[in-house]
Amino acid sequence: MRPFGFFHLKGIGGQIAALVLASTVALHLVVTTAFLISRPDRSDMPPDGAHQLTDAALLLGSAEAGERPRLVADLARAFPKLGIELLAPGTVSVEESDNQPLRGMRRHLGRGYKAVQLASSGPQSRVGVELPDGTMIAGHVDGGPRPWFWGAPWLMALMTAFICVSVLGLWAARALAAPLSSFAKAAENFSLDGGAEPLPERGPEEIRSVARALNRMHERIARLMSDRTRMLAAISHDLRTPITRLRLRAEFIEDETNRKRMLIDLDQMRAMLESVLSLLRNDRKVEAVTLVDIASTLQLVTDQFGDMGHVVHYDGPASATAAARPDDLHRGVTNLVENAVRFGAEVTIRLDVSGSRLVIDVEDDGPGISDARKQEMLEPFVRGDDARTMDESTGFGLGLSIARAIALAHGGELSLHDRAPHGLIVRMQLPLWQQPRLAAA
Repeated sequence: MRPFGFFHLKGIGGQIAALVLASTVALHLVVTTAFLISRPDRSDMPPDGAHQLTDAALLLGSAEAGERPRLVADLARAFPKLGIELLAPGTVSVEESDNQPLRGMRRHLGRGYKAVQLASSGPQSRVGVELPDGTMIAGHVDGGPRPWFWGAPWLMALMTAFICVSVLGLWAARALAAPLSSFAKAAENFSLDGGAEPLPERGPEEIRSVARALNRMHERIARLMSDRTRMLAAISHDLRTPITRLRLRAEFIEDETNRKRMLIDLDQMRAMLESVLSLLRNDRKVEAVTLVDIASTLQLVTDQFGDMGHVVHYDGPASATAAARPDDLHRGVTNLVENAVRFGAEVTIRLDVSGSRLVIDVEDDGPGISDARKQEMLEPFVRGDDARTMDESTGFGLGLSIARAIALAHGGELSLHDRAPHGLIVRMQLPLWQQPRLAAA
């Protein structure tokens, strides 16, 4: 571990430390600026207009009475906004007030002078100063008492700290959460068909390392699955030839019983091989998603099994359109009906469209599956319990797992439910317009 590696700016720790440091510096700058503007260390200093009026009163108080009119005129020209004027005794209306400007003026004027608040109808505060000889001068003090929220530097510092920490915190949260969201999205869209984009390697060093590791893991998994597919393809090619030779040789067996048994075994081996390849086939080109009339597909499956002598009914609307892979959907429903007719005398395919989802139920009147084994039955190569035991020539426990993979490929799900009074309901729920997340197995 590198010394002081925590403060490395490319890492999460370094970026958080930099964020705290930047927030602290910004807060100190704002507090310093507020201090320099408001100068809380000079709270006795009166505002600007009051300061001018205080100086004018001290100047007039030290001047001769005859010189005052000329000095007032000069002060009025020098400070036009002050509006200074001499007032005759008894012509002013005094208000009771003890605000900050008056306190500051009284503190600077000293003994012999009296600062009072005069009645004023305008926005400016009119303040009078009584000189030691009783003469009254008046002027306008801009603004009057300052609002408490502008006069409190601590409040400005608190608001600025809140804003700085909030903005920088939101930025940091977004910078850290965006790569994690991309990880979650990549996990949802994970597929082995080569269509998924690699994770972008950006952000802090730790997140970039995770992205690189996930990309390498995706490549290794894809390579492993590709090698497995090629191996299975080679096995299927090598096994089909000896199976065909054995079948031809079995035809020459004179014993009728042994010949039939051997042919049944060979057919089972070939069917098992095709089923396993169908389950593990993932290197093919993914079928395009198109608008499919689901009701027509289900009616077609119903007719196909009816032609083979099975009692299969369709219950649902005459037409229901959704975005799906037509061949995969047909294969998945066919697998479900094959399981249903194997264990039940009568099968019903129901279609229900509600909101943004459609539900396909395949019901049979067979013995059903116990609750303890419903989830297990969705796994590959798992057969039913004693009530649904298959013999060696009927199946290999792949029909439900293939149908479940197809449902997941469409962004849906497959579940098993009990049927009253007895039997099983295999429910496939599919979205109407949602794009698929995974390729079908």
